[in-house]
Amino acid sequence: MKHKGTLFTIAALSLLTLAGCGSQTSSGSASGKYAASQVLNWTESSELASSDLAQATDTLSFTVLQNTQEGLYRLNDKGTPANALATSTKVTNGGKTYTFNLRKGVKWSNGDTVQAKDFVYSWQRTVAPKTASQDAFYLFQVKNAEAVNKGKQPLSALGIKATGKYKLTVQLTKPVSYFKKLLAWPLFYPLNQNAVNKYGKKYGTSSATTVYNGPFRLTKWNGTGKSWTLAKNPTYWDKKAVHLTKINEVVTESTTTSYNLFNAKKTDETLLSGQQIKNNKNSKDFVKRLPTGSERLDLNQNKVSAFKNTDVRKAFSLAIDRSQLVNDVLQDGSVASKGFVPSGMGNNPKTGEAFNQEAYVKTASSYNLKQAKTLLAKGLKQTGDKKLNVTLSVSDTDTNKQTAEFLQSSLEKLPNVKVSIKTVPYVQLITQQNNGNYELTLSGWQSVFADPINFLDVFEANSSYNTTGWKSTEYDKLLDEAENQDGNKPTERWTKLVKAEKILMNEQGTIPLYQSAKSQLLRNTVKNINYNPAGVPYDFKTTYIAK
Repeated sequence: MKHKGTLFTIAALSLLTLAGCGSQTSSGSASGKYAASQVLNWTESSELASSDLAQATDTLSFTVLQNTQEGLYRLNDKGTPANALATSTKVTNGGKTYTFNLRKGVKWSNGDTVQAKDFVYSWQRTVAPKTASQDAFYLFQVKNAEAVNKGKQPLSALGIKATGKYKLTVQLTKPVSYFKKLLAWPLFYPLNQNAVNKYGKKYGTSSATTVYNGPFRLTKWNGTGKSWTLAKNPTYWDKKAVHLTKINEVVTESTTTSYNLFNAKKTDETLLSGQQIKNNKNSKDFVKRLPTGSERLDLNQNKVSAFKNTDVRKAFSLAIDRSQLVNDVLQDGSVASKGFVPSGMGNNPKTGEAFNQEAYVKTASSYNLKQAKTLLAKGLKQTGDKKLNVTLSVSDTDTNKQTAEFLQSSLEKLPNVKVSIKTVPYVQLITQQNNGNYELTLSGWQSVFADPINFLDVFEANSSYNTTGWKSTEYDKLLDEAENQDGNKPTERWTKLVKAEKILMNEQGTIPLYQSAKSQLLRNTVKNINYNPAGVPYDFKTTYIAK
């Protein structure tokens, strides 16, 4: 959301979309007229990594996929799943069997008809071992998905079947209360096999090597460029509900650049930071949200052996004053983390207490330099290290660079610790993180759905995103039981998730920093943008209203 994000980011659905299903109506028309030009100019802080749903791992990539593709459901203006390609759904077998009737006559941009077999192909491709999709584990609720992914079962054993040209049946391993929300996320969308076969490994690496069935088509993207356009898709089944003709996107790693573009009326939106926020709080264009996304510091035990020591990891955490970071450095409304799972991810089913409050481990996110120095000396004595010279890898965005400089200053207050900063483009950083090619790194996570498990499963021993080397048998056992034994026992499940978070924090498996706020300027002539828990727009009813 990621989800990496970010983002997904963001997760829950870390996704930007700007149209919706035909059953909805746009309140924008209440003003009397639309502006003649329905062209939105938007800014992004990082480059687009992929347009292949099986390879995407970051919030922006899933954002574009939500813009350009469509699945069984799409989020409505309340952020809940509404029919998109599904016209009706029947749930049987105690919540483990889903039967979908699909919309007829929907076209891919290459002229092919969207059919049930396209979902089967897409899901099989994602879990296929040779695809090496980092997000394949999200499909493990589907019967035999994990066995297929590990090469122990053939693709045909996956619990999804086309039982008709426009009929789809899915078998789950267990009831999943949030399954429909997952189906509104691009990982579960269909794929056009003819296009994938045609372009091979190049599929989704440029706008020309991708086909689309959503409200927009990705255009003018060569795979590495810092600009692209989402053009209205003339073959989209609900094109009458899409008011924008195109969305021009430009990458501006610095908010100074995007802010200047906004003031010059070259863009319709800009993220804000620091003094920019203070200067614009009373502007009619000012928007502020606190998404369910967080930033953390990961310590790679596979690259720095000293990080295998719990006291060393705790020392690094205690040396960081998170309040100072968010209040004096970022100044963007971000909130110091209480743990890895941020606020907004659920409440105790019996008491109503928020997860991040109930699972709070004070020592895992507080500041105590004196104690940090004591623990570091103890830890280094155990490891036999005299000093630590480590490199912190971060992306080239303003926020990441500011955070990195603060962390460098904070950690170097510890005796015999030297931190160097390595700044790389965001897409390159994702690759390095995925490959475990870092010593220290800033990493974000954005929820896909509002449940603590969507964060906690990142640090399971077999998670494709857990590249730090931290593992806990008890942690894995709690998550396994929570998902596979207690799915219909909300209180027991909740208790185990809380225990798991406390293990992660007590062992400082990662160092949580802050929950990222989003402050931006958005022209007041742009109407009907709805934001999901990921803190990004998802409703394609966006319009320009004439003044």
